[in-house]
Amino acid sequence: MTNDQLKELESKLWDSANALRAHGGLKASDYAVPVLGLIFLKFAENKYSQHEPEILETYKKEKGTRMERTIQQIALAKCGFYLPDNARYDYLLKLSGNKRAEALRDAMKGIEKFQDAKFQDVLPTDSYFDIEKKKDDILPELLKTFSDIPKDASGDIFGKIYEYFLGKFAMSEGQKGGEFFTPTSVVRFIVEVIEPYKGKIYDPACGSGGMFVQSADFIAHEGHDLNDIYVYGQEYMGETVRLAKMNLLVHNLRGEITETNSYDNDPYDGFGKFDFVMANPPFNVKSVKEATVKNDKRFYNFGLPKSKGKSDNISDANYLWISLFATSLNEKGRAGFLMPNSASDASHSEYDIRKKIVDSGIVDCMVSMPTNMFLTVTLPATLWFFDKQKVHTDRKDKILFLDARNVYNQIDRAHREWTTEHQQNLAAIVRLYRGETERYLELIGSYIKEALSAFAKITPYQEALVQQLDGLVKNLKAYFKETKGEKRTPAKKKALAEADFFNVLEDFNHTQIERVVSGAIIVEDVSLDNDSQLETAKRIEQQVNQTKNIAESFKKDINKVLELYKLADKNLKLKSDKIWVTNNLSKADKHLEDSFRLYLEATDQATYWLTNIKWLQSRFPEAKYEDVTGLCKMADETEYAEEQDYSLNAGRYVGIEVEEDNLSESEFKKIINERRVLLEELNLISIDKENLISSNLKDLV
Repeated sequence: MTNDQLKELESKLWDSANALRAHGGLKASDYAVPVLGLIFLKFAENKYSQHEPEILETYKKEKGTRMERTIQQIALAKCGFYLPDNARYDYLLKLSGNKRAEALRDAMKGIEKFQDAKFQDVLPTDSYFDIEKKKDDILPELLKTFSDIPKDASGDIFGKIYEYFLGKFAMSEGQKGGEFFTPTSVVRFIVEVIEPYKGKIYDPACGSGGMFVQSADFIAHEGHDLNDIYVYGQEYMGETVRLAKMNLLVHNLRGEITETNSYDNDPYDGFGKFDFVMANPPFNVKSVKEATVKNDKRFYNFGLPKSKGKSDNISDANYLWISLFATSLNEKGRAGFLMPNSASDASHSEYDIRKKIVDSGIVDCMVSMPTNMFLTVTLPATLWFFDKQKVHTDRKDKILFLDARNVYNQIDRAHREWTTEHQQNLAAIVRLYRGETERYLELIGSYIKEALSAFAKITPYQEALVQQLDGLVKNLKAYFKETKGEKRTPAKKKALAEADFFNVLEDFNHTQIERVVSGAIIVEDVSLDNDSQLETAKRIEQQVNQTKNIAESFKKDINKVLELYKLADKNLKLKSDKIWVTNNLSKADKHLEDSFRLYLEATDQATYWLTNIKWLQSRFPEAKYEDVTGLCKMADETEYAEEQDYSLNAGRYVGIEVEEDNLSESEFKKIINERRVLLEELNLISIDKENLISSNLKDLV
């Protein structure tokens, strides 16, 4: 299944599920879990069907021997679950009458019956009765809709559909949606930086388990075994815990999710236990009692964020979470988590905690994020990264500050994201900072391959466009010759004459619209040598510029030909249009526009990959880390401890990029000051105008 097909399927499935709100009178929070339960059922059907022949063969082979096992035991070993007959999707789909809710409840219970205790009471059961009471045809329609998911759809496809629905539910739910969903692009970047491909992964505020899912995707992409990780999650919202457990089942992840409040309980005895910590905890919680955490070494190891006075309340739980993440790591552990921007400069007791954590040497990287990255809130946030092994490297007294506030893709007016390439480009900076030059060159090499692949696709699209453009002109000429003696109204003759139609058409001869088809760049092997990559990038840029020039030339000629076609369709075409059709002129304008669109899409792809190559190479031309004004700064102890007094705000370190104006710092300050004075003058004028309007209105009344 292609990405476009997947997006089309996701959109169709969501539109159908979202009808629950429109026709059933249900809120997103009411139908999120049952709808995701139906997705799980279809996933279970697909997966079980793939394993069923092997399960049955093993059962027959072992039957009557000392090795004999029940079919349920074999299914659990080979598939991860047993699917009873009453939980088969086709059985549920073909049921008649108003018994769907009861059948779905029994199906879910039938699957859970053979699961481990930790996956009991996860799947939705009674919630289907509420839906059926609202409108009895909703469940049959939903089952029918989800049956459109192809029978050969893999777990990866289901995972993407599941994550898509989680994101949609989060947006529908508003502020509460953030409780169970962190945008995938943010999670993916955390994964790119801490690289959790083996070991124990912990998320004490796991929501729907998105951090774990992205870890699984990373492991698969890097070619590691999914069995090399075990995940531990904590979440205090019961329904969200069920979402997370279903997420683990869908993605075949080993692990545990515990319903608990992380301030109160430590179900995994987690002090110094985990290889990786990933989290998006609730921000700025002020209701935690000091008595709850003061005797818990997970929180007091670096000090408690106490309120002033005699209050028993913690001033702010942000630093409780930061301490928890730091103390949960083992001696080789890495952590990546989100915090509000205010935590980077928090004062009083938070300052003391931050100082101790920074002095311990574990703070590896601080990344300022763009606003509007979250589906439900606009609060600006910062990504913190810890690395316990850093103290044994030459980076032990250094911290990387990365200001990524201007790196984003605008999804719509209110939402932004990091594309896959944004994630990889930012992660490449972190890897250069860590001295991993080879991985940086591998990334550039992959972009070069993508650009070359895009160029290979341009050629056939361009040839097709030349043929389409040439053919339309030829066909218009042929049509005119065949119908020259036919009668046309005086008004049509006049319109054609005024537009000088026939002369313009004749001037559009075959040789004028011929174009030299740009050939693909031939590179036998994409080198991992920086000089070779820089040279290849130059050749790609030349080819992109040539292609853009050709595209502009095409655009002018296409617009002229389309104008001719429009005139011909209105004034040249006869009432009897059989000859028009036989000359392939019916909808010829649409065919030409489609051909040009495909050509432009192919050229845009080549340009896109070149843009990513240049973004990195222009900033790191030697394929080595260097500070880039407005983007990144590797600060040493003197800078972050003495000069900036332990501030972890990236903006304080990286500075402001002044784009291509060749101004010195003093010149820039002078211009800013002049504009400030002008602003003050305009403000005074504005006040005078407001007073005048107010006075005139008063006189009028």
